[in-house]
Amino acid sequence: MKKEVVVSDKIPKPIAPYSPGIKAGNFIFASGHVALDPLTGEIVGDTIAEQTEQALKNLRDVIEAAGSSLEHVVKTTVFLSDMNDFKEMNAVYGKFFQNNPPARSTVQVGLVLGFKVEIEAIAIIP
Repeated sequence: MKKEVVVSDKIPKPIAPYSPGIKAGNFIFASGHVALDPLTGEIVGDTIAEQTEQALKNLRDVIEAAGSSLEHVVKTTVFLSDMNDFKEMNAVYGKFFQNNPPARSTVQVGLVLGFKVEIEAIAIIP
């Protein structure tokens, strides 16, 4: 099985040595995405809602650049810096995954640079 790095001008440049996403067979493995503006590299938003929306837009752009869509995401992991933000994050998340949402885990972790949320995903290419 061949491994291919997912690239796109819509995807923020990685801030460390990792790939935004990897295509392997019919799978897309998207790295954890945060609220970075793809054009400026700056953090987008001060609230959990704003940061969740931008992180999910970045995640969507990686998955679409790989030839799929959020509809084909089978698993996500949401990393929150504060579990008290769960309800607000979940409200935004639900707008992106309205029908047949993927399996999901949510955990509290320490995030760098003031990020409140990071979201990774596994999707299939139909």
